[in-house]
Amino acid sequence: MPEHIVEKKTYYAVFTGLILLLAATVALAYIHLGKLNIVAALTIAFIKATLIILYFMHVRYSSRLLWIFVGAGFFWLGILFALSFSDFFTRGWLPLPTGWE
Repeated sequence: MPEHIVEKKTYYAVFTGLILLLAATVALAYIHLGKLNIVAALTIAFIKATLIILYFMHVRYSSRLLWIFVGAGFFWLGILFALSFSDFFTRGWLPLPTGWE
């Protein structure tokens, strides 16, 4: 199976994007958005993870079968998060945040 050769400028562009997203993450830490802070931080983290998976792990140029396995991995991760959070939020010792009563 022939390897796909990625140009250096693609790697430089992805690296620049990652550095800009890092700067956005740091800047976001100093801005108070209330409950939207976690949403914004997770969105930036998702974009960074997607760039790394697609380009540095070469998934972008791989077969569709590999895309299915990557998707299955994220589906499994979602299951693990959902089960962990359902356990955590149903604990009796967890104090309720103010305003949720």
